Amino acid sequence: MLWAVGRENGLVPYRAPPARAIKHAQAVLAFAGLLRQTPHEMSATIHRLDPSRPAPSLEPMMSLVAADMNAVNAVILDRMQSEIPLIPELAGHLIAGGGKRMRPMLTLASAKLLGYTGNRHHRLAASVEFIHTATLLHDDVVDGSDLRRGKRTANLIWGNPASILVGDFLFSRSFELMVEDGSLKVLKILSNASAVIAEGEVNQLTAARRVDLGEERYLDIIGAKTAALFAAACKIAAVVAERPEAEEAALDAFGRNLGIAFQLVDDAIDYVSDAGTMGKDTGDDFREGKVTLPVILAYARGNDEDRAFWKDAILGFRSSDEDFARAVDLVRTTRAIDDTLARARHYGQRAIDAIAGFAPSKARDAMTEAVEFAVARAY
Repeated sequence: MLWAVGRENGLVPYRAPPARAIKHAQAVLAFAGLLRQTPHEMSATIHRLDPSRPAPSLEPMMSLVAADMNAVNAVILDRMQSEIPLIPELAGHLIAGGGKRMRPMLTLASAKLLGYTGNRHHRLAASVEFIHTATLLHDDVVDGSDLRRGKRTANLIWGNPASILVGDFLFSRSFELMVEDGSLKVLKILSNASAVIAEGEVNQLTAARRVDLGEERYLDIIGAKTAALFAAACKIAAVVAERPEAEEAALDAFGRNLGIAFQLVDDAIDYVSDAGTMGKDTGDDFREGKVTLPVILAYARGNDEDRAFWKDAILGFRSSDEDFARAVDLVRTTRAIDDTLARARHYGQRAIDAIAGFAPSKARDAMTEAVEFAVARAY
């Protein structure tokens, strides 16, 4: 992470990145035509997220990739089959559970952006979706969740062992698809993303119920557990299209920043939305003792009584409806929600900036609107 929004002057303290990260950032900035601008200027000069425009939608991106998505769905349906009936039954419960397939759509949209006309990206997009689905199955077991996309979770219906094992099956299928593609570079990108996701989950587990968790560490966690797969999903399109490394880096940055924005919005609307919007019960994060950015900010800004409340809540001692109502009041009055969403807008803008160097097209417009949609879900 080179720059991130902070509480005082808009940026958290700078950490010197490794040489590889510097090269990566320079490639993105050069590609977008922003190399001579400061980080603040980068996030404010191109394609502003305009609140006066009609509500953004995923529809342009869904329409753009509809035909390709049919091919991806065919691969998913074929590869989730097994002679063991429980496997397709359980996997199908989640895969058919109403998700928007945003990650594979990003692979397909990125390929459109690059003018790719082959079909390698179909299997790879399916691989991305299998990785995502496997992580959801595992996450629901770890979190003890009972609702996913408005439906009962697989672990609640079939139990934890079955959910874990079917998740492993889907991970294996995803790697079969990567190997079949034949590109070592694609295999490296997606396998690395899988490892990073696991690291992020373990990092989150070791930080569980620590209400004093710092903002920087939290951004590291979501950068791994959420944003890594967004980034990989976009980047592999440039590999199969045989495009320059600068374009790979630009798509990686687009996906990574979109992923962070997406997760930050999820954090916020858990406190201010409803199950119809979230696909889970409002307050699930609170009742599960999850330390998300609104909690981190509200705790840091609260008085002694407020901090004592948050400590008890995160440890699981304050989980009633009345306690949740108080938590909602605290994240609002401390402006923790407002500032979480401000950070989401910042990362969303960086995602849009990252693809500014590509020629204007329906694909670029659709991807830009997808970012706007991800941020606007909270409004």
